[in-house]
Amino acid sequence: MKRTRLIAALDTQTLDQARDWAETLDGTVDAIKLGMEFTYAQGLSAVRDLARNRTLFLDLKLHDIPNTVAKGLASLAPIGASLLTIHAAGGSAMIRAARQAIDATYPPLHRPVLLAVTVLTSLDAPSLNDIGVPSSPREQVLRLGRLAMTAGADGLVCSAEEIAPLRDALGESPTLVVPGIRPEGAAADDQKRIMTPRQAALAGADWIVVGRPITQAADPKVAAEAIQAELASA
Repeated sequence: MKRTRLIAALDTQTLDQARDWAETLDGTVDAIKLGMEFTYAQGLSAVRDLARNRTLFLDLKLHDIPNTVAKGLASLAPIGASLLTIHAAGGSAMIRAARQAIDATYPPLHRPVLLAVTVLTSLDAPSLNDIGVPSSPREQVLRLGRLAMTAGADGLVCSAEEIAPLRDALGESPTLVVPGIRPEGAAADDQKRIMTPRQAALAGADWIVVGRPITQAADPKVAAEAIQAELASA
C-alpha cells in the first residue's frame, strides 16, 4: 500500500535556523523543503549544503518564457533536488521546455520529479476572480492539471481539496504534492484550502508539506513524529 510521505517546509531566511531544523528532523521527516525565502537570502550554495544526504524539495515555482525556465532548471542541476516546481499557468510550451531541460541535463537515475503548481492554497474563488479567472479553484486545478501532465510534468502541487478530483480525472500517474496541511487544532494561518494529514493521506496524496505546525512547535521532532503516526494510521 502506498505510504504518504512528509516534507517539512523550512521557511526561514537564516542558515543556522534552517540547519538546526534539518538536523533535528533528520530521520523523522522524509524530505525537507526549501523555497524562495531561504534561497534568495542564502543562495544556492547554502541550499546545496543543506541538501547533502537529504531528500530536497526545491520549491522555486519557476514561471517565465520557455527558454528562461529551461535554462533556469538546467542551472539547478548541481543542487541535487529530488523535486522541483514550475507554475502550470506558464503554459504547455513552458512545461515542455522544462521537461526537455531536465531530460537533457540531469543524469537519468537522478532526475527530479517535475511538479507543476496548479492553484496556490492561499487562493479561493474570489481571489481567482480578482485576477480574471472565472472558474472555481477545483475547475482551474483540473484544467491546469490536465494541461501540465499532457505537456510532460511528472506531478502536480495542489490543495488537499483537489486530490480526489485529480485522481478521478488523471488516475494514479501524477505525483501529488499537497501543501496547506494542518494537524487538528493548528492555526490555518494564510492557507484557505486545508486538510489534516490523515485526511490528505486517505484522499491519495503522495507527499504532504507541513511548515509552521512543525517548525514553530515547542519540539519540532515530536510534532513531526505525531504527523508521521497520523499518516501511518490512514
